[in-house]
Amino acid sequence: MDSKSVKEFIRKEVPDWDDELIATARFKAFSGQKSDWEPKFQFWKNLIVKIARHFGVFIISPPQVKNEWFNRGGLTPLCIDHVLFIMYNEGEITRISDMVGPYSGRITQLFYKVKSLMNRSTMSPESILLEDCLILTTLLKEKADEVIKCLSESHWNSHCVVTRNKFESMCGGQKEGYAVLSYLSGCRKGQYLSTNKKELIEGIKVSLSSAVVSGVSSLDFDTLHLIWIQEKLQQQLDVIDRRWEMSRQSALASLKSGNKKLALRHAKEMKLGTENREKCNSLLNRVEEVLSVIANAESTKQVTGAIQIGARVIKENKISIEEVQLCLEELDESIDSQKQVEKALEPAPSLDMEDEDIEEEFRKLELEIGSGNLKDLNPEAGVSDSEGTDQSLADALLNLKLADDAPGSGSAIQNSGLPAKNKESNSPMLEAA
Repeated sequence: MDSKSVKEFIRKEVPDWDDELIATARFKAFSGQKSDWEPKFQFWKNLIVKIARHFGVFIISPPQVKNEWFNRGGLTPLCIDHVLFIMYNEGEITRISDMVGPYSGRITQLFYKVKSLMNRSTMSPESILLEDCLILTTLLKEKADEVIKCLSESHWNSHCVVTRNKFESMCGGQKEGYAVLSYLSGCRKGQYLSTNKKELIEGIKVSLSSAVVSGVSSLDFDTLHLIWIQEKLQQQLDVIDRRWEMSRQSALASLKSGNKKLALRHAKEMKLGTENREKCNSLLNRVEEVLSVIANAESTKQVTGAIQIGARVIKENKISIEEVQLCLEELDESIDSQKQVEKALEPAPSLDMEDEDIEEEFRKLELEIGSGNLKDLNPEAGVSDSEGTDQSLADALLNLKLADDAPGSGSAIQNSGLPAKNKESNSPMLEAA
């Protein structure tokens, strides 16, 4: 996110950015009543949010905003400190030091809240520019929703456990992960957990539904340990693959230079790497299989719980099985009716066809006409086979409204290769045409 890219984006968003008269008015400090500087405040606030959203960040640096983003030939806005201060007072931005530490206990989190409230009263427009970073709360919420959506795509349960490293990489960094987890913890949608298995293993439990995250269980710690092992094995596989490729390149280079002994040594390294990869991959498959079994067991447990709740509700409300079955049948009928309505409201399919498809259909029709297989189109009793075929073809053409225009229909019949007597047929349908 360099200043050059930011300035290019600003010029696209603000066409009159380089207008000297307008820029002079915008860069002045706030003065007078709120109604006098409110439009200017809204302009700078919206521009800051637009820039941050465009570049995918929700943490901004006040000195960078003033001295790099909005620097015009050495001139910087005199009102930026007041803009950030008002946004801070209105809750649209917050300091990272004001956020509750998500990696600490409940008592420590309460202490952080009290401390942030005390420090909030001492904030001023001048001091806010001295902050290392500020968090845009609207974009923080958007990032948290994005992380939950991304996790939901790879997990089908109502919650999931991920390692801290993976969570921070999804958020965009360590500082960003801290802010997102702090927000999720405040909403009771995320919880930090850690365990010691020869070394410290840290993870995050996230609720993927509208419900709050459940308490951490022993199964969550075991799942975290397995996921941590899975990531370690995957990292080891990546290292083995890189070393194998390096040995391969070195072996090829040695063969080209005529050094067969060195090439043989690199070939042995490749073979050893292949064996190590097979062992590592086998362990990884076993870990993934165990994780899959755990996920399936949790899904089964949720389904069983839902069935038990449904049975208890039926019993408490004294509802018979027949009534439940009737409601289900009515629901199925409603769903079918809705599908029929949606199908009827769908736009008509396009009639565009490829030339090859049209020629294929034409050849099929020629074969059917040649085999005299048209008698099934509109057969009439008491008519001979040949007359029935001619009459059926004539009726089919009439049904397709090819005879609405007399000259056109006559030409179509003549070009269809019918016997001459069909053109003089005394059929009432043809005379009516």
